[in-house]
Amino acid sequence: MHLPSEAQLLRIFIGESDKHHGRPLHEALVQLARARGLAGATVLHGVMGFGASSRVHTAKILRLSEDLPVVIEIVDKPDRIAPFLAEIDSLITEGLVTLEPVQVIAYRHDQKDSPAPGNSPTPEKSP
Repeated sequence: MHLPSEAQLLRIFIGESDKHHGRPLHEALVQLARARGLAGATVLHGVMGFGASSRVHTAKILRLSEDLPVVIEIVDKPDRIAPFLAEIDSLITEGLVTLEPVQVIAYRHDQKDSPAPGNSPTPEKSP
């Protein structure tokens, strides 16, 4: 899959304790993005943050939080992001969702360039 140079970045800000049908919401969102054929998704685990409640969540050693911030980032074509965005609206009961235009510089996944399973390229040996 090749992304156009102009794409969209979808960012979803939630808490790690957010759930969907008993499993972590970030996992449900990534699995849904994969099932819908989006280019990719990345989950970032925050060490500190606060949201609408203004309650600070932190990963400090002496104070363990059970609801650290989580950000899911997805980049794809606008016509692929739009239906996904409509679908996730019912999954996210609390959080922040942003959408912004981005310019894709490189995306290097091409089946014909990928090594066959078990045939990973061997690094060159230095003299």
